[in-house]
Amino acid sequence: MINFGLIDEWEPRGGTLTSWTATPASVARAASAPAHPVPASHQQEEYLRAAARNSSTGFRFSRLCLISFDLDGTLDREAMTATVNEFIRRHDTFLSWFSHDAEDDSIVRHVIDPDGVEFAPTTHGHREHASEIRTHVQDETPGPFHWDCFTFGTIERESGFTIYFAVDHLNSDGVSQALACVDLIALYGNELGGGSNPPAPAGSYIEYCRREREGTAVLTAESPQIARWLSLLADNGGRLPTFPLDLGAGGADYTRSAITTVRVYDDDASGQRLEDVCRAHGSGVAAGVMAAAALVAHEFTGTERYLGMTPKNTRSTASEFTSVGWFTNLIPVVVDVHADSTFTSIVGPAQESFAAGKTMSEVSLHRVLQLIDDDSDIDIAPGWVVPMVSYIDVRKLPGAQMFDHINGGVFGNRGSSEEVYLWVNRFPDYTVMTLLYPDSDQARDSIKLYIDRLLGVFHSIATTGDYSPAAASTTR
Repeated sequence: MINFGLIDEWEPRGGTLTSWTATPASVARAASAPAHPVPASHQQEEYLRAAARNSSTGFRFSRLCLISFDLDGTLDREAMTATVNEFIRRHDTFLSWFSHDAEDDSIVRHVIDPDGVEFAPTTHGHREHASEIRTHVQDETPGPFHWDCFTFGTIERESGFTIYFAVDHLNSDGVSQALACVDLIALYGNELGGGSNPPAPAGSYIEYCRREREGTAVLTAESPQIARWLSLLADNGGRLPTFPLDLGAGGADYTRSAITTVRVYDDDASGQRLEDVCRAHGSGVAAGVMAAAALVAHEFTGTERYLGMTPKNTRSTASEFTSVGWFTNLIPVVVDVHADSTFTSIVGPAQESFAAGKTMSEVSLHRVLQLIDDDSDIDIAPGWVVPMVSYIDVRKLPGAQMFDHINGGVFGNRGSSEEVYLWVNRFPDYTVMTLLYPDSDQARDSIKLYIDRLLGVFHSIATTGDYSPAAASTTR
């Protein structure tokens, strides 16, 4: 099983710890890099503004992502050094850093020349306890306003070694976690083999940002995608959706994050039955997961219109599918649920709504909110958060078959949470569900109720081919 969780839950085995960080000369070269004409993506820009607003929290407010995996053999440090530097240079998201002007809240990109990149190893001796390694990684990796907001490391043992890569969310998304793992293994193998088989060049994240900005610059409130977004928000009372149960968060104080991962299915056959039911009713599994979430929201609140948000991979060119960066936007999925609805009666319409949402994936919700008229009834404050539901068939990601065999792990720091993020991930032999939520007593109780209800929906679909809220309520 691939390990998911908070970095606090990462349990690397002890060994000799070596980390790769930017040299002082390289940091100085980045600091002197001139302003670049391509802005940050809309998503990055608002993320950085949020980080600036919350810079005095006393903890890392921005999201730190970490992947780790194990390899056999003896570490070749020279090969690893070459791997790290080549990895950074080939993914140009790592060449950018961003300055923030507190007076006008503007964000400006700066880009270092790839030849100026230099990450070098430092050996920290033997670290026996996982807690020591976790603390080291989080303390050593700078925040999002630093160019070098990413670090690499190895933990050596007689039987092999662990490689980790820590990176601020500014430069990464879910798909990038898998791509980074595969890329680092391929680059390291190429270095061991004499450099005769380099991977194909990766796509440019900076060019993606240019394309996004050029496309959204010409939009108005009357543009079809913007008008659709505004209509959905107006229908939702002029506000964003919220989790259907009380979380005990959202006050003046920060609520730190908690995470829970549970098995949805213990075998592939059950996951396949869910897919078969969805396909039989003209839907994919992603829309099926949204339909399941809509049923649960209806049961808890009575709402007959579920406005869900799901992340969409916005990579569109062949080279971008090999590129690390933050290539996602949220898209809306609307599902109507009534007293007599069942899973099979709503999953087809959910797919239609999901398909319509995909046509809006090139337009960030952040850009939509910039185009709201001053007299609009839509009232969404800066720094907004929204519940998110995601489905990924991990079997289709690069290198998916090897993740279990290399003790792969994906982790995030314990930042601050006001809403609930839900990921349903299907692996070759099982399906899991992970929820990130506020670490409050009320949220923990609510999340338990929610998980139990959602698992009941998925279990019913896999065993009976359907789920009926009315029928389910008579058995509780």
